[in-house]
Amino acid sequence: WSNAVFITTSENNPIPLYQQIVDQIRSQIMIGELRAGDSLPSIRQLAKDLTTIVMTTKRAYHELEREGYIYTRPGKGSFVASISPEKIEELKRQVVSEHLRQAVKAAHVLGIEKNVLGELLNKILKEMRYE
Repeated sequence: WSNAVFITTSENNPIPLYQQIVDQIRSQIMIGELRAGDSLPSIRQLAKDLTTIVMTTKRAYHELEREGYIYTRPGKGSFVASISPEKIEELKRQVVSEHLRQAVKAAHVLGIEKNVLGELLNKILKEMRYE
C-alpha cells in the first residue's frame, strides 16, 4: 500500500473483526493518516496480514465503500476516496456524538442525573486538559 498503515485486530475484542478493520481505516482517513488516492492492501493481503478469513476483510471493504470512504477499481485495487474537509468534520462529529450517546445511555441506566453527568464531563475535560 502507498501508506504503511498499521491495523490490529483482536479475537478477544467484543467488536466483530470486520468492524475493527472498518473503524481503524475510517479513523485513519478522518485524521489524515490515509489521504485521497492512497491505495489499500488487497482484500486477500489484508486477510493474510491479519490472519483472518478473506470474507472478513471483504465485508470491511464493502462497508467502507458503501459509506463512501473508499472505492475499488477492478484489477487495480481499493483506494481512499476524496472526501471534502467539511464532510470529514461532519463525520468526526458523528463519531463523537455516537460515543457521547452511549455514555448518556449508560448514565441513564445507572441513574446518574443530567447535572452530575455534566460535572463528570467537565472533570474529564479538565483532567485531559481539553479546554
